Amino acid sequence: MASSIQSANLLIKFLTTLLLAPLNFIVFFFLDFLDAILCVIYRYLDQFLEGKVTASACYCGSRGDERENPDAENELSETLYGRRNVFRRIALIGFSRRCEDSEKMSGGSMWNRWSDCGCSSCVDGMENGNQKLYVDVRQPPQGRREKPEENVIFLHGFLSSSSLWTETVFPNLSETTKQNYRLFAVDLLGFGRSPKPRDSFYTMKDHLEKIEESVIHQFGLKSFHLVAHSMGCLIALALAAKYSKSVKTITLVAPPYFPSKDGAAMTVLENLAAKRVWPPLLFGSSVMSWYEHVGRCACFFICRNHRIWEWILRRINPKRNIDFRVIDLTKHTHHSAWHSMHNVICGGAKLMDGYLDELTKAGIKIDIYHGNRDVVAPIECSYNLKKKAVDATVNMVINANHQTIILGREREFTEDLESIWSNTADLERA
Repeated sequence: MASSIQSANLLIKFLTTLLLAPLNFIVFFFLDFLDAILCVIYRYLDQFLEGKVTASACYCGSRGDERENPDAENELSETLYGRRNVFRRIALIGFSRRCEDSEKMSGGSMWNRWSDCGCSSCVDGMENGNQKLYVDVRQPPQGRREKPEENVIFLHGFLSSSSLWTETVFPNLSETTKQNYRLFAVDLLGFGRSPKPRDSFYTMKDHLEKIEESVIHQFGLKSFHLVAHSMGCLIALALAAKYSKSVKTITLVAPPYFPSKDGAAMTVLENLAAKRVWPPLLFGSSVMSWYEHVGRCACFFICRNHRIWEWILRRINPKRNIDFRVIDLTKHTHHSAWHSMHNVICGGAKLMDGYLDELTKAGIKIDIYHGNRDVVAPIECSYNLKKKAVDATVNMVINANHQTIILGREREFTEDLESIWSNTADLERA
């Protein structure tokens, strides 16, 4: 009976793939053409409104063709230039080069592009010269500390913010934890309420330096625990490797890890954002990851006008608050999201094995939580990570996906975190 069901499932999967193949070709062929056309349109608009801005040029040409070599050139992912599109090259040769000598007609802010949102929540802290990240800090009450104070740094994932932690974990913490732990929920560079500079390439180094400046140095942390989700896991591993003598525990939730033999940036992109129209989540991910100008259009209509969408949602359902995930989805610029996706998630893959070697030598405890229904970062990512860091513990959560690994099981997840921290403290005392 079981073999018959398995055979039927395989047949359905084969037929589905067969039927979707021509649809995939048609849809992505059209998107190739559309992205090339949008490249020309945006080049005219950018030249007219801003003049030639090197840091904002697109990646439609070969490496070095479309922008001068910046200091971060060797840190840029090959996926920025390696996305093939025949129409794009035709568009570059035929039209867009005519714009290169255009005079600058409108200066524009260094921090805010004409296609980005300029509201206070999006640019606050940038125009006044404050370049530090937004950090939601929860301190123990003065005089109620039972044990030596400990620190925990929380890092969110792609298109998210510190709200992931303040809305799920923080409300479920026990009184003992609240009295003895300092909690730092960070908005990563380019997301949430943190600065979104247009002259940054959002490389792993850029993210690390901002966390160091805004958290570790700002609050004088001598030791800390790390908790991270999705893209934040990669940054957490880099941070832990750099501060291996200070990190006590690392908790990774749905890490998008790929072994070094499969870790070429293009391979990661093809795994995490395969060009498929089904399921819808994967289709959206592929469009935003492969098509620079289509993605910029999406950000122009959604992120730039997020106040309008929030107003509409409040009118539709005035009795309920807007879900924090909806707000987080709009709190970035195309420039920050595009470069973080390629330079951290894809380009950072080649660095992960080195970080894991360093952490293994330091004997740092790594706990991993992954849902068996995660289609964004398959659970194989965590099992592959354990092969590299043999002392890591993988906790598979049944029927959980990339989001419900935390959402919907907030209390259980928080209790797991507290257990990890307290066990480490007990071992240190012993």
